[in-house]
Amino acid sequence: MFDKDNWQEISATIKKNKLRTALTSLGVGWGIFMLVIMLGTGNGLKHGVMKDFMGSATNSFFMWTRATTKAYKGMKPGRYFDFNNADVIALNQLKELAVVSPQNQLGGWRGGNNVVRGTKTGNYQVSGVYPNIKEVSEIKISSGRFLNENDIKEKRKVCVIGSRVREELFKIDENPLNEYLRINGVYFKIIGTTKASGGGFGAREEEQRIMLPFSTFQSTFNFGDAVGWIAVVAAPNVSATHAESKVLSIMKERHKIAPDDEMAIGHWNMETQFNKINGLFEGINMLIWVVGIGTLIAGVIGISNIMLIVVKERTKEIGIKRALGATPFSVVSQIIFESVFLTTLSGYFGLLSGIFLLEGLNKAMGPNVPMFQNPTVDLNVALTSLIILIICGALAGLIPASKAVAVSPVEALRAN
Repeated sequence: MFDKDNWQEISATIKKNKLRTALTSLGVGWGIFMLVIMLGTGNGLKHGVMKDFMGSATNSFFMWTRATTKAYKGMKPGRYFDFNNADVIALNQLKELAVVSPQNQLGGWRGGNNVVRGTKTGNYQVSGVYPNIKEVSEIKISSGRFLNENDIKEKRKVCVIGSRVREELFKIDENPLNEYLRINGVYFKIIGTTKASGGGFGAREEEQRIMLPFSTFQSTFNFGDAVGWIAVVAAPNVSATHAESKVLSIMKERHKIAPDDEMAIGHWNMETQFNKINGLFEGINMLIWVVGIGTLIAGVIGISNIMLIVVKERTKEIGIKRALGATPFSVVSQIIFESVFLTTLSGYFGLLSGIFLLEGLNKAMGPNVPMFQNPTVDLNVALTSLIILIICGALAGLIPASKAVAVSPVEALRAN
């Protein structure tokens, strides 16, 4: 590797056939360039999609009530029912569950309500929640505090508002803490404000949400002990899918619902969706590697073909070396080293070009495209690509090197 003669021979070969060397190296450089770009864009898409899962417990599920679709124990189909406080107490007894967080909302799912503050009004989501909602979805407090157990026990008329509520109902320099909002004619004291913790549609909902203590919500708005929906987080080392199956079975039994009635209780499993998305991107990543390595191999084959031509052109030179006592190993190592050098050099420039393009793309797009964020390539992946390239370069030189060693010195000296 540190033999000056080897470097001089490589330099002379490259200078003699500049165009041929450049075109051959381009194939390898393009291969690793495309691999880096595909991996980076795949990661950018994954980061954008996964951003919607940020701040949420991925081992959680949610359930709500709908009309029954099957007759059961003398009850006709089409019956409506509600979850209740007793259901929450029963679920809290299950060892498979870490968090059970009931919720209610004025106007139902995604319903809005008229909220008044002085002369300003707005239409926002008003929800009754438990403090443990923070263990289901991340809630970032920007000022004041969040709801606590005392708020629940004492049914305090307090609330926590989102950033958009604050912007629309208060002036920029105005402190909303300890001020009051009127919701459906009832006044609530503001004890805290929140800011969005994730991205996408969920972040917009969070920004325009007003949260009240669950118990206060039920008593103030005449909900009785009705529960709109329940968010559940499975215990550590317990699958959310397994916990969900058990919970649904219990809830059907408690509300006299046919065990095979799949429509009576609506449910959405975060774990299932998260695993699907992860599986999708693992498949995409595998496809990228197959295509990328295939492109690299095509480039390496080009290097191997060129090295065969180089060996043929230098047959006489190799014969003279053998005649002067050069060992087969020295000849083989010279050919392989030249192949590895060309492969690594072209691959390195392809790798750098890909990284620079991804960085430029990242800066140009910034946060403006929510579904495509941070299209980068992990350093370990880049190093792995280079190692694969070096190995391929060595393999590319093996056939030409074996051809070179197989040449008889006498026949090589006779070559034109």
